[in-house]
Amino acid sequence: MIDVVFQLVVFFMVSTTFKLAPAIALALPQSSTAEPTPVSEVVVTVAEMRRVYVNGDEVGLTGLGAAVAAVAARNGDDIDGVPLAVVIEGDRSVPYDLMIAVLDALRVQGVSSARLRTTLPAAAPDPG
Repeated sequence: MIDVVFQLVVFFMVSTTFKLAPAIALALPQSSTAEPTPVSEVVVTVAEMRRVYVNGDEVGLTGLGAAVAAVAARNGDDIDGVPLAVVIEGDRSVPYDLMIAVLDALRVQGVSSARLRTTLPAAAPDPG
């Protein structure tokens, strides 16, 4: 009896389809001096076509401030008293003026510093 139940559990686990959430495709710029970015409660993603996301939800530039304030309130963080850890991921094709607008919107919400996520350059193949 236990074997039959176990086989049914395995069958349903294997045959279950999982819903895959679409990912935001980014080509992060490279930096030879990049350091690992810590896990953050707020990740702002700036993608092509002037799309702005907060923690994977598209909010646009106009809704960025409200979305960051909502995440801070939900996590119990006081933006004015506690520095909010914000990581910005920007596609390498994003215009500079859009990145400045994102930083301005964060600064209006009281975010005093943000980390920029980059990638390390590909390692050169070993000649030997």
